[in-house]
Amino acid sequence: MSQTSIERLREYLAQLPPQAQALLMREFERALERGQDTAVATLVLDQLRKIVRKTEAEEATPPRTDDLSRLLFQVLEPFLVEAGALIRAGQIRRSSLAPIWQWLGRDGAPAKLSEFEAALARMPADSAGQVEALASKLQAVAADAIFELTGPGGGDKSRALARVGPPNVIEDLYSTGAVLAVREAIGTLNEKLPRSLRAFGDAQIASVTAALNIPVLQTPQMLPFALSMVVQRMTAPWQIIRLAIKIAASDDEIRVAATPYGVAVTMALHDLSCVAAVLRMDIKRGHFDNVAGNLKTLHDGVRGLRTELDLRNDSAWGKQLTSIRADISNALQSEIDSVPGRVRRILRQRAEKDIPPGARIDSTEVEETVALIDFVATCRNYASELAINEVTLRTYSDLQQYVERSTEQLVQSLRGADHKVRTYRQQQVQAAIRFCQVLFGDDYASLMSRAAENAATGERKSSRAS
Repeated sequence: MSQTSIERLREYLAQLPPQAQALLMREFERALERGQDTAVATLVLDQLRKIVRKTEAEEATPPRTDDLSRLLFQVLEPFLVEAGALIRAGQIRRSSLAPIWQWLGRDGAPAKLSEFEAALARMPADSAGQVEALASKLQAVAADAIFELTGPGGGDKSRALARVGPPNVIEDLYSTGAVLAVREAIGTLNEKLPRSLRAFGDAQIASVTAALNIPVLQTPQMLPFALSMVVQRMTAPWQIIRLAIKIAASDDEIRVAATPYGVAVTMALHDLSCVAAVLRMDIKRGHFDNVAGNLKTLHDGVRGLRTELDLRNDSAWGKQLTSIRADISNALQSEIDSVPGRVRRILRQRAEKDIPPGARIDSTEVEETVALIDFVATCRNYASELAINEVTLRTYSDLQQYVERSTEQLVQSLRGADHKVRTYRQQQVQAAIRFCQVLFGDDYASLMSRAAENAATGERKSSRAS
C-alpha cells in the first residue's frame, strides 16, 4: 500500500470514536487468530495501535488522584463502553466513572480517599505489590460506600443518590458497586477462562461452565458481567447462547429464558444489534472497508440464533431478531439498489456532439463505484440469511449484463473516435475494465484491456475472447 493510502487510512481511523476503534481492533485481532486477511489485519491493527498510543501520549500526565481513580476502576475495564453506545446487562458506561469518583471524594469516602492518595504518593515507582494491595483496599472501601448508599436501609436516599449524578450514572453506580464487591472473584474467573474460544463446542462449554462456578458470580446482577468476560474471549460472540442452551438442556426459548443463563441470549441479540448499527453507519458514510467482516458477523449470528434456538415469531426474542434482520435488509437494499445507476452514469455512451471539450471521468467516483460493486458481490454470500436474496441476485445479474455489453461497445467506440473525445472514451473504457475486474475476474479484464489497446491503435481485432 502506498504512503498516501496509509495516511488516508490513518486519517479515517483517527476520526472514528473510541468505541468503534476498539471494536475494529477486536475484529482484526480475531481475523489474525483465524488466519484470515493477515496482511490487511496487521496493517490496520498497526495503525490503530499507533493512534491509541498517540492519543494516550498527548494526554497530560495525570495527577496522583487520577492514578488513584485508575487503580479503583481498573477491575471495571472489561465491562466499560464508550459514550453514546447503548449498554446491555454486563456493561458500564465509561462516562459514569468521573461522577462516581467525584461523589466518592465528596460524600462517599473522602477521608479514606485522602489517606490512600497520601499512601500512593509515598510509594516508590517500582512498588507494584504495594500498589496492588492499595488498589484492593481502595476497591473494598468504595464498594462499602456504594453499598451503604444503594443498599437497603432506613430513610429516603433519593436526594443522596441525586448528588451522584443523573439516572444513567446511578444505574452504573449499582453495577460498579457490585463488581467492586466481587473483585477477587472477577480476577479468579479471568485466570480460569481459556485465552481464546474459537469454536465454542462441548469441551469449551464444559471448561467455561466450570470456570463460572463461583457462587458470587452466579447472582442475577453479576452473571451478565461474568458472561461478558466469556464473550470477549470468543471468536464468534453469538455462540454464548450455547452456554444457555446447555444449562437449560433444551433449545426451547421458554426453557432457556427460565434459567439465569437466559440473559446470554439477550446479550447476543444486543451485540448483533450494535454490529448492525455500525454497518448502517459505515454504509451511510460510504466506508466499505469493514462491511464484509460485519456482514459475516451478522450473517453467522442471525443464522446461529435461528437454527440453534427454537424461537417463536411473537416472542420478545423472536421479535428482536426479526427487527435486526429487517434493519439490516433495509440498509443493504437501499444501497444495493443505487449501484446500477452509478455504473450507468459512468459508462453511458453519449453521442460525440454531447461530450463537451475537456470532459473527464472522476477517478474518485470510479473507485467508489468499484467499492460498491464489490459490496454487492459480498452481499451475495450472505443474502439469504439477511433477507436480501432477491434484490442482490437481480442487481448483480443486471450489473454483469450491463457492464459486459457496455465494455464491448465502448471498446468499439475507440475505433475512429474523434480526437476531441478520445480521452473521455478511453477513461470510460478504463472504468469499464475496472468494473469487469470485480464482476468477471482478472483474466476477463485483461482480455478487454488488450482489446481496448488494439482498438485505440486501429487494429481490427475482436474485442471478445474466442
